[in-house]
This record gives sequence, structure tokens and C-alpha cells, in this order.
Amino acid sequence: MDEEYDVIVLGTGLKECILSGLLSVDGLKVLHMDRNDYYGGESASLNLIQLWKRFRGNDKPPAHLGSSRDYNVDMIPKFMMANGNLVRVLIHTNVTKYLYFKAVDGSFVLNKGKVHKVPATDMEALKSPLMGIFEKRRARKLFIYVHNYEESDPRTHEGMDLTRVTTRELIAKFGLDDNTIDFIGHAVALHRDDRYLNEPALDTVMRMKLYAESFARFQGGSPYIYPLYGLGELPQAFARLSAVYGGTYMLNKPECKVEFDEEGKVAGVTSEGETAKCKKVVCDPSYLLNKVRKVGKVARAIAIMSHPIPSTDESHSVQVILPQKQLGRRSDMYLFCCSYTHNVAPKGKFIAFVSTEAETDHPEVELKPGIDLLGPVDEIFFDIYDRYEPVNEPSLDNCFISTSYDATTHFESTVTDVLNMYTMITGKVLDLSVDLSAASAAEE
Repeated sequence: MDEEYDVIVLGTGLKECILSGLLSVDGLKVLHMDRNDYYGGESASLNLIQLWKRFRGNDKPPAHLGSSRDYNVDMIPKFMMANGNLVRVLIHTNVTKYLYFKAVDGSFVLNKGKVHKVPATDMEALKSPLMGIFEKRRARKLFIYVHNYEESDPRTHEGMDLTRVTTRELIAKFGLDDNTIDFIGHAVALHRDDRYLNEPALDTVMRMKLYAESFARFQGGSPYIYPLYGLGELPQAFARLSAVYGGTYMLNKPECKVEFDEEGKVAGVTSEGETAKCKKVVCDPSYLLNKVRKVGKVARAIAIMSHPIPSTDESHSVQVILPQKQLGRRSDMYLFCCSYTHNVAPKGKFIAFVSTEAETDHPEVELKPGIDLLGPVDEIFFDIYDRYEPVNEPSLDNCFISTSYDATTHFESTVTDVLNMYTMITGKVLDLSVDLSAASAAEE
């Protein structure tokens, strides 16, 4: 332990594990520690007994739910966009060889009280009950424009500079109504609120392209993929990767106190009386609470069910987005459902999550619109957790702190944070131009 490292990473949450893997692959000497005796930190995956211990204290789970070890309940469940940046990072580090993916069955959106499939292409727009006949044709034109759009080829821009034109102006050009804008903005482009309407349209168009290309990738019912046995596999896969490149992992290390020199720069980390020296520390907010501030909280419900979410075409894995406007809220609500087909529960069982940025202190009441869509549940747990973001200046103290996980049920915002941190730590931009077919194990 009394050695010197380039970087010490504290916490084995998903963000920390990805960074530890990337830095090890870059040839840095990495020590990775966690105060818990399990991988994953906030983004851990729990079996039934662990789930009960966390939410019900000393009670035992009922026998009818099946064997505890058949459950892998992700605490921060998120689907991956098939062509998204997380998959690119996984391929870049070759960690895909430790993981098996399976496509997610469905992607849905709440509109006027009903759950509808999200149209991903111009042909699907024509069939979608979300729009009337004339609106469908207008939406189809937008989907075709997005499909043909190439940033480097002005001929595809139709005279618009999308770095200047706002999303609102772009949509006005196609004459789309608010209802259509709502599902495209929140369920296709995956914006979390409506600020994007007044921002340059390029971001939204690229997000729509990512959705459509990911959707086309596996010819499934959604653009998303998810690892068999759940996300708990990811931190462990990165731990293996780090070990291959000479990184060291230590679980169950109490305290993990970050030490600073007289200039306020990181000098090392002390645990159980031993200090490991280092130049930089990467950690989640819980390890340096005096360098973060609370920016909000997430309310969530975790349900165990014996059936798929109604109105989702019997999908065994599915995301449903409930846009803020549909609920009269300031932020969107998300439903996530996965089942025995992804090996996260015993046969016949489904795990559903409802999550949102909390606007009150009453998750049971606040999450009701999402819970009402689930149908009967066998068990349900409620939880609220604080979200933090760093307030330190990494160039002064060499502490690189991740932001807490948000309420979204997909990985796009998480990976953005990781890539920004990677650039701050190393001074370089990660090259994500990879051969996406390397993650094709997902099809089986």
C-alpha cells in the first residue's frame, strides 16, 4: 500500500470504474479503492436478500418471489444506446469481451394519458397513432431531413446553419405542433426538460440521428441494449480490464481519507493507518463531501412484478418516458423495466423502476403517474437520494469528482460526465471512432 501511484480512484461506481479502466489502458499506474465490500457504490446491483436488507431492515423476502441469487437489481438502472458513447467506450477499452448484451424490446412515451411506441424513422412516423394524418407527413419530412443531414456536407442543410438556428426555429420550418415536438424532444432526442428549444438545433438533430442509427442497429423494437445479468457486470468487467493493465483494486477499505499538501494539492490517500501517495484522485462525491454541493434529489420506486408493463406490446425490457408537460412537472419521469430475459430476475418475474428529479419530499405521491402505469405489483420500495456536483477547481487541488447519477433511464448524460473528466485528467480527448460491430454479441 505504501507505494506511489499516478492516480488513486475512490469508489467502484460505474463512472469511477470506466475512468480507472481508461487511465490504466493509457499506461498510468492506478490504485482503485472502495469502502464497501462489494463493487458498484451507488450503482451496485443487489440480490433479493441485499435488496430487503437495504429497504426493509431485518425482514426476510417472501418465498414466492423465488431464489435471492436469481435477482440482479440495479440501483441506478440505465439502458445503453446501441451506437452511443458508452458502447464506444466499452469497445475502445475492449471490455466488451467480458460482457454479453441483449437488445431492449421497446421504447415508449406517454402522450395524453396513453402509452405509445416512439417512432424512430420516417416510415414509423407514418404509422404512429401519436399524430393525425397531416402531422404525420410533416413529421416524416423532419425525420428524412435528420436522416440525410451530414454536418460536413452543406448540401444536406437546406440553407440552415444548425449551429445558429434554434431547435424551435427548425421545428417551425416543418410546421410541427407542440404535441409532436414533445415526444421528439423528450423520447427521441432524450432532452430532460424544454430548455433545448431555445438552443442551437445541431445538438437535437445529432441526438435524433443517434436514436435512429441505434434503432437500426439490431432491428429490434428500440435503440437500446442492456447487459445480461444487469449493470453490475460493468464495474467488474472494468476491474478485470484494469488488472490486465497492472491496476490494483482493493475493496472493503474503511475511511479512505484524502490527504493534501500545504498548497492544497492531493498528496495521497490514507486507509487503516497506511498512506498511498498519488498525484491525482478520482472519486464519487461521497469521498470528498467538502468539495461538492447538493444540486437536487432523485425520487424512485423499485417494483417486483409478475407481468410486463401494460400497453408496451408485452415487452420484457422497455423504457417509457413521461415528458414533463404531460404531467404538469418541471422535469421528465422515467419508467424502466427488465426481466428474466436479461437474467435479472427468476423466470416470470419483472423488475420495474420509476424515477424522476424530486420536486417534493413525498416520492409515493410524486411518482404516482408512473406507478399507475405499472399495473399490479408484488412488492414496491420507495427511495429518495441527493444529487451532488463538484465545486472544486481540479487544476488547483488535483481532485476529479464525478457528478451524482441523475434520474434518466439511459446512459447519455453519465458518459458525457466521464468523457469530460477524462479530458480534464489527461488533457486529451478520447478517440471514440471505433468499429461498432465489436459489440454485436448483443444479438443473441
